[in-house]
Amino acid sequence: MTAELVRGQNHPLSQARLEIRVSAGTPIVTAAALSDESGRIHDVEWVAHPGAPTQPGLEVSRQAAADHRLAVDLDALPEAVHRVGVLLALPAGGAGPVRFGAVAAPFVAVTGLDGGEIASYTLTGLDTESAVVALELYRRQGAWKVRAVGQGYAGGLAELLTDQGLPQARQLAGGIDEAVARGLARSVQAPPPRTTDGDRSRQTAAPALGPDQGGTAPQGAPGPVPPASPYGAQPPSVPGQPAPQSPYSGPAPDPSAVTQPSGPTAGAPIDYSHPRRQNAAPPPPPPTAPPAAPGQPAQPVAGDATGWSMEERLYNQVWGMFEDLARTTAAYRSAVDFAESRMDKELEQVLSDPRSRIGGQGDAAREAAHARHAQLVAQAREALDRDLSQLTAEADVVEPALPPAYARWDNPVWHAYRPPMEIPMALRLGDLHLPEADRIRIPMLVRLPLERGLWIDSGHSGSSDGSFTDSHAMRRLAMETAVAHAARLLAVYPAGEFTVHVIDPAGSGAQPLAPLVRTGVLAAPPALGAAGVADVLGRLTQRVDLVQMAVRGGAADSLPPGFDTSQQLLIVNDFPHGFDDRAVNQLRYLADEGPAFGVHLMMVADREESSGYGPLLDPLWRSLLRLTPVPDDHLADPWVGHAWTYEPSLVPPGSEVLQQVLSQVAAARTKYL
Repeated sequence: MTAELVRGQNHPLSQARLEIRVSAGTPIVTAAALSDESGRIHDVEWVAHPGAPTQPGLEVSRQAAADHRLAVDLDALPEAVHRVGVLLALPAGGAGPVRFGAVAAPFVAVTGLDGGEIASYTLTGLDTESAVVALELYRRQGAWKVRAVGQGYAGGLAELLTDQGLPQARQLAGGIDEAVARGLARSVQAPPPRTTDGDRSRQTAAPALGPDQGGTAPQGAPGPVPPASPYGAQPPSVPGQPAPQSPYSGPAPDPSAVTQPSGPTAGAPIDYSHPRRQNAAPPPPPPTAPPAAPGQPAQPVAGDATGWSMEERLYNQVWGMFEDLARTTAAYRSAVDFAESRMDKELEQVLSDPRSRIGGQGDAAREAAHARHAQLVAQAREALDRDLSQLTAEADVVEPALPPAYARWDNPVWHAYRPPMEIPMALRLGDLHLPEADRIRIPMLVRLPLERGLWIDSGHSGSSDGSFTDSHAMRRLAMETAVAHAARLLAVYPAGEFTVHVIDPAGSGAQPLAPLVRTGVLAAPPALGAAGVADVLGRLTQRVDLVQMAVRGGAADSLPPGFDTSQQLLIVNDFPHGFDDRAVNQLRYLADEGPAFGVHLMMVADREESSGYGPLLDPLWRSLLRLTPVPDDHLADPWVGHAWTYEPSLVPPGSEVLQQVLSQVAAARTKYL
């Protein structure tokens, strides 16, 4: 039976190998600190954190996430260690919440490797604290126990580590923040929270403030009111509902859902919804498919999620598929890890007994251990294959039904393209998949207007499939990727409501930029040389300043006559060629302040070459979402921490669809003007 602890209560631990699961309503940082009998941390090497996730007997997550799993092996800890503290902290320097009192109470559970829960603790009563010691595993008279601590610190990790006697507390806290910031730069948008909706569980999406955009407010709590925008391009609100909140909002997910396989009935639909979730959502759509025969899984239908429009239902359904794939893969990986750990322990027991180490008895024990391992892995694979079969069937019906903003460039919907009258909810930037389910591609959707710029990295010479691409081809592919993204943005915005500028100091991107130049959809020809760089950056910086003053002064309607209120995108190629320190500072300013006032940044550059600017460039790098022109498994979700392989959304070779779409955009703009 699980011991539900309250603050200060302890519970004995009968197992040496443990897993500590943390669930929260927002991405948090987890760490584990080793200390002596008096509770003092001797050195930075006694702390496992995202920058150093593995220490003797400890392993923690490498990034900020809403769900974490920490591995602890008490037998592998150094002899001088008497306590293991589980530390939680809110990421510093982001746009997320800054105190635990503004988020759902974190939930911490200590489990065995078989998933059985030993003790749990809900950290209630937190207010201004931004870091907290959640649990403590401690050794007393040779036996280990767990204690619910719940000690919070308003000064964050630096104050927490200082209180535990670590001399280098502030330096380590800064290193942890830096490691988390690097993780956020390669993080994919989280799926929206979900609610039960018949056989599948879906919930209304929230505006795009995911891990790539820094979500904040908790469910039901009033969030900060954004400044009024003169662009009129805010996410639509739901009639009769409060203002939408971040995808990080809402109660914590079920702490056992990540490692438990799907329902026990073979062929049953996936349903990992938390039984206690009570979130308001629009009414479910009417059924469009006949009910499934008894014992058979429900037939997938495009748009079977909740939402007020088909576009919103498809958006929710796509992220529901993302969540299903993440959970079922996490369950499979956890089951395989448990099977391997169990086999290792059984083999270790065989080898530790000299009487059974050799001979027929030892051989039989080893064969039995391998057989049990194979049986557990086969059972886990069977559950995974069942879930993947359903997700594959759903992907096959959802992909053809997607609107242009969500569809791949090879989708026939583009052949019937007409410039829209309204801004869509989201935009597709590519596809995501996991190695266990290579066939299933989940569209990577980000909400509009963009809340964060993009960095298309042209410096990687290899992809996740092992193929090699030389530096010249990578630069060309990176620029083609940027053009495809820019064309999609131009296509999904109404005529005259999106403007693209290009900086190409050396003219090296002339060939990939040709579709944009030929069709006349650019605001002006690509800027060349240092003078062109200074001119474009000066005009866009001045534009941000002007709109910022008007909005913050409550005079958004007092902008000069003829002022272009459309969303602006700046594509920068060949950085840092042609850029001086002033231009770099202007780029940083546009990346930080621009999105809130209608100016967005798309960098096409090699991260290694750009590192010549040193620390000056690091904030710019961290503030942009890194994408790649070739498949790369660099993106991580902030939920269970999977490394997702990202594939860019490129135009098929030889296709004229890009030229046709941009020609219609140019014609509509001419008519509009």
